[in-house]
Amino acid sequence: MKTRQAKRTTEKPKTYTKKDLVMKIAEDAGLPQLATAELVQQVLDGICAALSEGYRVEFRDFGVFRRIKRKPRVGRNPKNPEGTVKIPSCETIRFKPGRIMRCICGKEK
Repeated sequence: MKTRQAKRTTEKPKTYTKKDLVMKIAEDAGLPQLATAELVQQVLDGICAALSEGYRVEFRDFGVFRRIKRKPRVGRNPKNPEGTVKIPSCETIRFKPGRIMRCICGKEK
């Protein structure tokens, strides 16, 4: 019987931060970084505000953000696998990528 062995890598995954996004937009648009940072923050705040009010946020071909309610469930404590833990219901945000994002990221042909 073959067993799976997890591949362990010491490489850290690449991270693209808000600062990187601001610098890229400022450079491409020829705007000051401070003004661009404020604009990006306003966009993110607008998305958060819409989600908190119960709206679904859709950016055509990019993707859709929506709030979902997760059902309560039973989990296990890894330190004590015999015992069960009740996990209460909660609300969370889901993102479903759009067609163009899936194509760019290689998830669709």
